[in-house]
Amino acid sequence: MSRRPWTGPAEAFAMLSIARVPAAASARGVLPWAPLVGLVLGALATAVGWLGDRAAGPLVGAVLAVAVLAALTRGLHLDGLADTADGLGPLRGRERALEVMRAGDVGPFGVVTLVLTLLLQVACLAQLLGVDGGWLALPTATVAARVAMARTGLPGTPIAAGSSLGAAVAGTVSRRWLAGAALLTVMAAVAGGLLLSDDGPATALGLTAAVAVGLAASEALSSRAHTRLGGVNGDVMGAMGEVAATAALLTAAVLLG
Repeated sequence: MSRRPWTGPAEAFAMLSIARVPAAASARGVLPWAPLVGLVLGALATAVGWLGDRAAGPLVGAVLAVAVLAALTRGLHLDGLADTADGLGPLRGRERALEVMRAGDVGPFGVVTLVLTLLLQVACLAQLLGVDGGWLALPTATVAARVAMARTGLPGTPIAAGSSLGAAVAGTVSRRWLAGAALLTVMAAVAGGLLLSDDGPATALGLTAAVAVGLAASEALSSRAHTRLGGVNGDVMGAMGEVAATAALLTAAVLLG
């Protein structure tokens, strides 16, 4: 039975957001269309952050934007970040690390990582909302985060033992598709910086650097997961997204703030 053209986006929004959309009982289309989900969620969060900034200041806007992102994703990626921190943090064997990640509770490494990550996201975004064109960093970061997640679907990517999601999405993203998604992300960031900021070239350069650093940070986490866990799983995918977004926001705050 052939897949309808909208099945992939529907699967992506059904799994990666709170959107109630009809989707096939499959995960095959999730990762290829994850950047589109990031664009939509990032736009919504940015709108809320911008309104909060205008109403009560950049710190309030930043908190609201981060809270909206967490709500729109059901906290799924943040949960993956906490679980991954618990699995990779303490010194333990591979099997025990995977067992800890599959447990429902969050350990001290996970709590500390989660709190510090959210604080860093809010701090960076508050600074960015206070500068011209800085708000562009949030949708750029959310898309870059989903490009990083899509990378785990490349053929040949090791999958951690026992990961049903990892097995389901393995090989669903071609290298050409991923390269195209990354290129479109950079092009959109450059266009947004040039068209929507008074200092267009500097903003475009800062956003481009943010994408590059975000993807590099997520790749470092992926490499660590391969070494420690034997591959990626659903938690690592979510963690890669959060790491990429946070690194992108931090880079943008340093260069644009």
